[in-house]
Amino acid sequence: MVGDTRMQPLEEHGVPQGEHATHVKPRRVPDWETVRIFLEVLRSGSFRAASDRLGQSINALRRKVDELEHTLGVILLTRHVDGVRATAEGDKIHSAALRMEAASFDLLQARNSAKKDVEGEVRLAVTEGLGTFWLAPRLVEFQRANPRLMINLNCAMKSADVLRLEADVSIQLERPVTPDLRMAKLGRLHLMFFGSKSYVDTYGDPKSVANLQNHRLVIQSDDHKRSQELYDKLFPGVSPIGFVSLRTNFASAHYWSIAKGAGVGMLPTYAQAIGAQLVPLDMGVVHPIDIWMTYHPDAKRIPRVKRTIEWIIQSFDPQRFPWFRDEFIHPDKLSEIYKGEPLANLFAGYLGR
Repeated sequence: MVGDTRMQPLEEHGVPQGEHATHVKPRRVPDWETVRIFLEVLRSGSFRAASDRLGQSINALRRKVDELEHTLGVILLTRHVDGVRATAEGDKIHSAALRMEAASFDLLQARNSAKKDVEGEVRLAVTEGLGTFWLAPRLVEFQRANPRLMINLNCAMKSADVLRLEADVSIQLERPVTPDLRMAKLGRLHLMFFGSKSYVDTYGDPKSVANLQNHRLVIQSDDHKRSQELYDKLFPGVSPIGFVSLRTNFASAHYWSIAKGAGVGMLPTYAQAIGAQLVPLDMGVVHPIDIWMTYHPDAKRIPRVKRTIEWIIQSFDPQRFPWFRDEFIHPDKLSEIYKGEPLANLFAGYLGR
């Protein structure tokens, strides 16, 4: 076996025996950005999914992972037709990378905690409907009271990962399952069928789910297939072709298509109170959805995030805003219970009034 260099690292080929330890150059430490990409590829399950999530090309991500493998001198991932899998060495590096990620978060939290003034940016992730129709109109008052605070309002269907600092605070419609997060139930939405006044005047008022099949339906879809499950429950075996006039993933498009008479659809009970001429349709169908807020365990130690969390809780206060209570209150009764400023006033500019 003398002279067999096949098992030696590339740097040691041709080096006399006994001198390897003094002549081999130490490998450089991987940078955090490269490690972060490796973590994201593993989390996503494929280079393509990671590319969509990170907004970088597949080739760029492959180069970064290849660079990390070269730096560490081990193979981390194996490619398969259905994605990537970690090697045994990759599993060990993955565990160390997670600790590296946690340390990077600690650094950011330490920096943020050092800033005591209520100023700077707070990243708030929220579903598009609640962001557009509920929080955005209420931001003016909040920002007047906190002029040096900037809210970065990210409205999207998919919940943000606050544990990985994709947002400081997240408002979502599914109960969080990550045990390391702080969470609070803000309230409950009650969805029921509505139609515009013009639609009801033209096509009539459906009195039952069975009768609804003689009308046109507008559906809001989501990533979690909640709308499909509800559709299958209400209309088992009924084809959407010729029945569903519009399917959209945006709450604003869903709301306005109903308000403009494209068909009937499910909206929160406060939909009538924010300005459009909508008619609640009493068919015995009410679908409750809880509203959850999540944030990082250290978030409340940052004054600007703490102030934002307090404002969010006030904005969904069920005692002040009865449509967020656990019990269902018919839209026709809400005006008798709600004693605050007319909600339509908040939307005056948005509604073109």
